[in-house]
Amino acid sequence: MEILTVDEVAAFLRISKHQVYELAKARTRSGDTREHPLPVLRIGKAVRFRKADVEDWIEKLIRRGK
Repeated sequence: MEILTVDEVAAFLRISKHQVYELAKARTRSGDTREHPLPVLRIGKAVRFRKADVEDWIEKLIRRGK
């Protein structure tokens, strides 16, 4: 299992760190997976991501046509 940091997810998705933090913040505060589906792991104050979850999220977006 590969765990990614915010920097690594931003590079992987080719978006800014700020965008990753916004997705993570909205997800962890509201828990609404429909609005902000980026899967997040909270380890203490750290935000981390399982690479397989991020890849699955991308596949879902592709299937939805977004």
